Amino acid sequence: MTNKDDFLYTYRPYHGEVKPENMAFNANLQEFAQRISYICGLETNGKIDSDQAYQQIKDIWKGLKRSKEQLGIGKEQGHPPEES
Repeated sequence: MTNKDDFLYTYRPYHGEVKPENMAFNANLQEFAQRISYICGLETNGKIDSDQAYQQIKDIWKGLKRSKEQLGIGKEQGHPPEES
């Protein structure tokens, strides 16, 4: 029997440049994708309305963006700063 948490919260191995900040952001990105999937499912099935889903996704996106900035992802490659 498969562990319930392994089924609900799948994790894929990281295949990029192995640096602590990249691996941390990858984990945050996977969590973001999982949470978005749940929100979409709740909205599709009528458990939350579209405005609630939008606001939750917007909040989660801001958190992911903040994580990217705090970890310094993209700065060393010379990418210009993103606009909000």
